[in-house]
Amino acid sequence: MEYMQVLYAFFACLGGCLIFNVRGKELFLMPLGGAVGWFVYLLAAPFGNDIFQNFAGTVVLSIYAELMARLRRKPATGYLLVALFPLVPGGGIYYTMEYCIAGNTDLFLETGLHTLGVAGVLALGVLLVSSVVRMFGRSPGLADGNRR
Repeated sequence: MEYMQVLYAFFACLGGCLIFNVRGKELFLMPLGGAVGWFVYLLAAPFGNDIFQNFAGTVVLSIYAELMARLRRKPATGYLLVALFPLVPGGGIYYTMEYCIAGNTDLFLETGLHTLGVAGVLALGVLLVSSVVRMFGRSPGLADGNRR
């Protein structure tokens, strides 16, 4: 029953696609990245805490986004933006602000630092995959012999 969450993640990302007015095959392929990322998040549960789970999910969905960007000749940003929806720590942000307003400093700091850690590993996972792709990917201008 826990893996029904993958289907829910797909539909949540599909809603994001509708908000961003995505059309064509991307209406299926972009939410698929979110489902893949959430599936890896669930698979990584035995190997660590939720920060590691978020990192693993983000790395895999970033690889998916880069792959789809190359295959579909579209920007990877669209695939990433939609696919990251399930992993974004919205609840953590909400509770951090709730604890801040209520004056509960200990829970505010604890929740805030955890939320910052999750957001940081999301950015780190995207940055890592993007950097590796840029480092080892071929440059279109130089591959054609058009040197400047």
